[in-house]
Parts: sequence; structure tokens; C-alpha cells
Amino acid sequence: MATYRLNLEAEKDVRRLYRFGIETFGLERADRYFDGLFERFDQLAEKPRLYRAVDDIRPGYRRSVYGAHSIYYRVNGDVIEIMRVLGREDTSVLT
Repeated sequence: MATYRLNLEAEKDVRRLYRFGIETFGLERADRYFDGLFERFDQLAEKPRLYRAVDDIRPGYRRSVYGAHSIYYRVNGDVIEIMRVLGREDTSVLT
């Protein structure tokens, strides 16, 4: 079974979206969204090729949409590297 890890930018993204969720929707809804996001990360580790490749955005990357966010990740052997978790941000930050 594969595992996942968040790189530094993805960690910052997750912290930022959690703070935004609390400020905008309240702690309970932010917690539910946050928990679901991490369930998706677990799913990516289980079935990393379930979601399509987005080589047009960045070679080797795949994308899974969760709620209002796109999870950009790559498969590196038995490790799923979560690279970014973006909302409506410009995908040029991936290049």
C-alpha cells in the first residue's frame, strides 16, 4: 500500500484553507471539510491512478477535485506526493 506526504507548499495550502474555512463557515464545517480532504489524501494513496493526469499543466502531475479545491499530486514509487491544494488560484504556481 502506498503512502502520501504533503510537500511544504501543500502544507501551507491546507493550513490556509482551514483558517479560511473557520473564518468563513465556522469551526464545525471547517473540520468536516478538513477531515474529508484528508480522507481524499488516503484515497489517493490507495488508488493513485484513479484521477486523470494533467500533463498539460505540469508533466507527471495528476489532479483530484475535492469540493472547491484541486489536489495536485504525483506518484513517486510507493509515495504519493501532494504538491498543492488550490482553489481558484492560477495553476501557473505549479510551474
